[in-house]
Amino acid sequence: MQRRSVSAFGYAPKTLQRIVRFQHALRLARTGLPLARVAATAGYTDQAHMANDVRRLSGGPMSHLL
Repeated sequence: MQRRSVSAFGYAPKTLQRIVRFQHALRLARTGLPLARVAATAGYTDQAHMANDVRRLSGGPMSHLL
């Protein structure tokens, strides 16, 4: 699965999962939902978990992406 995922997407499966979850959270946040609700709906443990993941993947806070 690792080789197929890297071949098809350029990422390992876990990284791909993080990116897809981040994109889902970003779409939800752009609808105006509170960030705590976005985090819970997108599948993050809590808002801090989402904030850390967003910062690692995008290089900045969610507020800069909205």
